[in-house]
This record gives sequence, structure tokens and C-alpha cells, in this order.
Amino acid sequence: MKELVLKYGCNPNQKPAKIYMENGSELPIKVLCGNPGYINLLDALNGWQLVSELKKVSNMPAATSFKHVSPAGAAIGLELDEVLKKIYWVDDLTLSPLASAYARARGADRMSSFGDFIALSDICDKETALLIKREVSDGVIAPGFCDEALEILKAKKNGKYNIIQIDENYTPDDIEKKQVFGITFEQGHNNLDINKSLLENIVTKNKNLPEDKKLDLLISLIILKYTQSNSVCYVKDGQAIGIGAGQQSRIHCTRLAGNKADNWFLRQAKCVLDLPFKDGIKRADRDNAIDVYIGDNSIEELLSDGMWEHLFTQRPNEFTREAKKEWLKNLTGVCLGSDAFFPFSDNIERAKRSGVEYIAQPGGSLRDDAVIECCDKYNMTMAFTGIRLFHH
Repeated sequence: MKELVLKYGCNPNQKPAKIYMENGSELPIKVLCGNPGYINLLDALNGWQLVSELKKVSNMPAATSFKHVSPAGAAIGLELDEVLKKIYWVDDLTLSPLASAYARARGADRMSSFGDFIALSDICDKETALLIKREVSDGVIAPGFCDEALEILKAKKNGKYNIIQIDENYTPDDIEKKQVFGITFEQGHNNLDINKSLLENIVTKNKNLPEDKKLDLLISLIILKYTQSNSVCYVKDGQAIGIGAGQQSRIHCTRLAGNKADNWFLRQAKCVLDLPFKDGIKRADRDNAIDVYIGDNSIEELLSDGMWEHLFTQRPNEFTREAKKEWLKNLTGVCLGSDAFFPFSDNIERAKRSGVEYIAQPGGSLRDDAVIECCDKYNMTMAFTGIRLFHH
């Protein structure tokens, strides 16, 4: 297939729309089911690059959940503990390493992942397909699908679910082009190899950087490579727990990603795990209710008479601000990556509140000394990578 016609571009009024290889060669993808759109394919192709690099650096299966050309979550296939299985709604499933990767990627920020496009580093197996089947999603891209997985996924959305197979040996040209307002832009493809050598320049007094934290920092940098800038990513135990994308101010990225990391951890508190949901409540409705319950807004409405009865068998106790603050003190060992330098130490102060102990950022700010001093105040370890990871 040398050309794929799309329903429309980013919006229904943007017609005609298609993808093709400029050199006339075959496309490196095959559509096995569905009719993917313009944004679907942007998500699919960016997501595929991300998971390919995660697998390369970790030697484990990887998955990502993409929405509007940025990852909502990404992870490698480490086994989940019982708490994570419960908050990701997968405690009733058997999970392969690839399914574990997607459960982590989807589960970190379930609200943002609603209606995602999935990318898988490995051939989709039955266990991963069964997990995908139950989630609201637009499609999946992978290097292949086992027969059982393909049968399961083809039945999704009444046979309209987007299933894309990509040639895992495909490599793009060194030069890439795109047009904006009729003007062609040209640049070298971002072939930057993200590896441990980027973490050698540790600039803080604390030089301790365990191997598992090196991997988490590399995961954060790879995720940032495919996240709309400005961007910041919090990672713990092989998965993103908070991604802040597309913000004009870096502190806003750090706050946004930090708030998501906090929510991820708050969902693990006993009072949240024990919320007495009625039988038959849909997962999306549970996600929305939990988001309100652990947040600072609208909690009175959720727990008010006449409202809580729609969701719960009994009225839950309030998760107070003081209780949340106390629980968040248990969040530690978090890694943080930034796609460009931190211009002020306020980013470090915010990161500390979400358990960050290890940081990778390019460095090069006029205020690097103040940022390093703030890290030293909290005994953090910070590496200057010397590379920027803007993505647009």
C-alpha cells in the first residue's frame, strides 16, 4: 500500500486527507481493521517510536497510551503488585509482561487515557487484547497480532476498531519534512540515542544514582522525546506517573505533572481503595468519582445527600486535605525528567512535594547554581544531560 486515504484531517472541514511515502515506496504500515484518522496516525507513529526506544533501553516489552499527540502514560512490562492491579481495574485479569506494560500506561492517568491510541513494542498477545477490549480506545499499533488477539480486537467497536501493523524494521530517512501554511520545513530526524552516558554528569553533592533509578530517568527522557513541549515527566518503578505537556511555562509543566503524580499515589490510599461502589458502576464513572474524591474541588457535591447514593452503597468519609497531605509523605524515590533546563528553583520545590529524589535535565540556565543549591538542600541527585528534547 503506497497511499492511505483518510476520512479527513485534524478536523472534518480539512479535506482531502491522506498519508503516503514521498519517494513512492510502500507505506511501512498495514491497516488490518478500521479507518484511522489523521490524529490517530500521528498518535500511532509517535507512540510506536516511543515504545521501540523504551524496549531498547529496558529489554522489556513496553506500551504507551497516546492522546492528541502526547503520551498520557507509558511503561515497561514490570509485574504489578496487588494495589496497582486494583487501582488499574485489572485485578480480575491474567497479565502477560506486555499486558502489564499497557495496564501501567493506561492506569497512571485513566482520565487522560480515555479514548486513547495504543502503541505496543511487541506482538499483541491474547492477554493484552483482552485488556484493550474492555477499555474505551480508538486503536492500537503493534509489529503484529497473534490470531486470538486479532480476533478479539476486530470485534471491538462493532468491527470498526483501528488495528495497525507496522514493519518493525522500518527506518525513516535522515531528513524529515512538513508543511505549515504552505511553507515546507526541513530538519534532521531526531536520532538521538538516549542511554546511560547522558546521566554521567551529576552536578549535585549527592552522587548516588542506583541502576533502577537510572532506568527510570532514561524512561522519563524517552517519554519527553515524544511529548509536546514544554514537558516534564515523573517516573516511578518503570512507568510514568505524571506527564505535563504543551505548557508555555516550565513551572506549569512541573505542577501539572506533579499533580497527576500525586493523584496516582492518592488513589492507593486505603480510604480510596475501600470506596463502596455499587455493583455495575462503569469504570469511567468510577474513575471520575475517584478523581473528584481525591481532588480539592466539588467533593461536597459528590458526598452530598441525593448524590452519593447514585454511586455508593454508603456515604464515604471525606478524604481531608490534612489526610491527603499526610499520605503523600509516603511517596518517595520518584524520578523527574525535563525536556529543557529549569530556569528557577521553584520547579525543584514543587517536585520535592511529589517525592522526587532524582532529576535529569539539560542544564544551561543562568540560574543553574540556584537550582543545584535547591537540590542539595533536599539531598537530591541531579544529572545535567546537556541535550534538549523539544518536540513539536
